[in-house]
Amino acid sequence: MLWGGRFDGGLNSDALKFSSSLNIDINLILEDIEGSIAHAEMLSKIGLVTPEELTTLVDGLIKIKSEWELDKWKPAENEFEDIHSAVESRLFELIGDTAGKLHTGRSRNDQVALDLILWTKKACNHLIASLKEIQKSFMAIASSHTETLIPGYTHLQRAQPISLAFHLLAYVEMFERDINRLNFIFESLSESPLGSGALAGSTLPLDRDFTSEKLGFAFPTGNALDTVSNRDFILDFLNGCSIGMMHLSRLSEEIIIWSTSEFNLIKLSDNFSTGSSLMPQKKNPDIAELIRGKSGKSFGNYIAFISTMKGLPLSYNRDLQEDKEPLFDSFYTYKASLDIMTQMMQSAKFNQTKFIEDLNGDFSLATDLADWLVLKGIPFRNAHEIVGRVVKGLEEKNLNFSGVTLDYLKTIDQIFDETSIKCLDITTSLERKKTFGSPNPAIVKERIEYWNRKLGQK
Repeated sequence: MLWGGRFDGGLNSDALKFSSSLNIDINLILEDIEGSIAHAEMLSKIGLVTPEELTTLVDGLIKIKSEWELDKWKPAENEFEDIHSAVESRLFELIGDTAGKLHTGRSRNDQVALDLILWTKKACNHLIASLKEIQKSFMAIASSHTETLIPGYTHLQRAQPISLAFHLLAYVEMFERDINRLNFIFESLSESPLGSGALAGSTLPLDRDFTSEKLGFAFPTGNALDTVSNRDFILDFLNGCSIGMMHLSRLSEEIIIWSTSEFNLIKLSDNFSTGSSLMPQKKNPDIAELIRGKSGKSFGNYIAFISTMKGLPLSYNRDLQEDKEPLFDSFYTYKASLDIMTQMMQSAKFNQTKFIEDLNGDFSLATDLADWLVLKGIPFRNAHEIVGRVVKGLEEKNLNFSGVTLDYLKTIDQIFDETSIKCLDITTSLERKKTFGSPNPAIVKERIEYWNRKLGQK
């Protein structure tokens, strides 16, 4: 134990088991060693550790890191409260009493805050890399489907025709917002907590600027009381994971729908599908379903930890030990979901001709016909009403736009002429779009080129 001097005995074995976080915060071992080395170097700089002691401390810490990476040392969960006490105990075993100098001017409060920040920064970079990979995979698919027609929906009802590429680009935009969110979190972690002590700094002449620079921070934090109890960055990270998983869940839902016999737009690889124990013909989109299901756990992690935080007075409280499990779980869940989704989409096949006949003649070009009327000088509200009557009349006759004639249109309004029929041609519907951000194939191709340049593809 790191605190046993004023106690008559050790912690009850059941209490130790209940309070130990070692099985969770062992994930911080590399960050703990990294921070300890910087702290030792600072102690040597200010004269509280001799050069010889520094060498002994650093060599011992590097030895522990090597043992861990080579699976030659694993601390027992029934012996230690956390990774910090486990590393210090092992350091004593390796180098003797010199290990006792490492904790000079440092509390576990600022130590764990540092470890968590260093770990979160690395986690942000890992997720950003995975997000860029899924963006690249979507760009590769989109480039082959700029003219693959599919229905666009609102209220899960057919609205207007779009292209598959245009649809996939919507997710590329979502993934970019996810990247921006993670970049914000990373950039916000520019202050080093090391040197804040338990809550009120130190009477020792610690050089916080030295450790800040050594560990890649811009400067030290400005208030020790806030520093040791600040977990806002974890909430930001959990929120980022939750929103990212929400995006993947929406995509999973669409993949599941697209893979049905009724929709028949996507065929998933056998490597990312499962069968039925009873029905031999079944091919189930289980991986997409699992991603959709795991999103709930990510949302729960955010709610669980913000609920923990809401009642904590300043500064550190042991409740904060509960920050790590949701942090690690959300990261690993989100990272695995991104990576498996990328592989699943790369191996999927799309039915390029599925909706050409299906969309030809349905009412999804009604807005195009209304726009034609607007260009003839009809106020949009009047145009909307006129086209509504066109649709209603066709529905009453059990017809759609494929059966419309100029004579019929003129029974609705004499303004219609031969050019109005051309608005109902599904094969040219995308090309007629004029606005930036629309599914016009030329505009979509420009957008694909933009994303490829941004992602370093060209």
